[in-house]
Amino acid sequence: MKKIFLKINLLFVFMTIVSFGFCAEEGGGNPNFYPNLAAYLVGITGALVIAGTLTLLVKLLNQVVKLREIEILTDKGLEEYIEVKKANQESWWTRFMRSMTDLVPVEKEKDILLNHNYDGIQELDNNLPPWWLYGFYLSIGIAIFYIGYYHFSSNAMSSAEEYALEMQQSQDAVDRFLAKQADRIDESNLVALADVTALADGENIFNSLCIACHMQGGGGAPGSVGPNLTDDYWLHGGSIKDVFKTVKYGVPEKGMISWKDQLRPVEMHKVSSYILSLRGTNPPNAKEPQGELYEAVEVVTQDSTVTEMK
Repeated sequence: MKKIFLKINLLFVFMTIVSFGFCAEEGGGNPNFYPNLAAYLVGITGALVIAGTLTLLVKLLNQVVKLREIEILTDKGLEEYIEVKKANQESWWTRFMRSMTDLVPVEKEKDILLNHNYDGIQELDNNLPPWWLYGFYLSIGIAIFYIGYYHFSSNAMSSAEEYALEMQQSQDAVDRFLAKQADRIDESNLVALADVTALADGENIFNSLCIACHMQGGGGAPGSVGPNLTDDYWLHGGSIKDVFKTVKYGVPEKGMISWKDQLRPVEMHKVSSYILSLRGTNPPNAKEPQGELYEAVEVVTQDSTVTEMK
């Protein structure tokens, strides 16, 4: 056994030296040319060492079993020796299951039979199954660890903290879902927004993308490309759906580009609502009215009243 163990260790040293030499040679003297190679070889060699060690342990255990059999033969006679020999020839799984259940053979049940008798029913004094005991001991260990970790350690979250975290995660999931839902709007299913935050976002988009043609405040200017967005006259319709459609698809023949590839639907919705909110602001030096007159009317629905341009 010593020779086998020595050979495995020599193999380990040899493969380690070869691996580092290969790395240095292939990398032009740079040991980092292929840094993972050495780790792989060391890992494989380590696995071989472990396998060799386990093999030696198995052989050692076999020797111990044989010595035990000889001792039983010497002290207890041939019959006991044959029984032990038969048990040792069973598969490891059979021996393992027997050790986990601690079953008493039927022919030996008389040795654990209790004296009391209830209407012909007798009781055996069996031990608790080892698998049950091990599970019980393990549960005690886990309970001690759980109490120490969750009640006396600063590393674990309390129930209140876990609840707050889960609520925040749920809210984040809801926000992500609503964001996806917001991107599903189009010119056929939207109404003008009145939320101050949404209109402020629309104003920011307008100021960054639209004032080049429609000027500050949306009134345009004499000679500007874009029409006046603050009066009651519209070239392509003045309802929220018309404005959204104009922003989305543009009017290329008049210099208005399509913004559907640059803006998300929710962003086009916000800037369209902001444009409608400019009606009647009358900025200075505004461009003359163009298009047809549109008037705001109230469309009463079952749930709310919506102001639209008709």
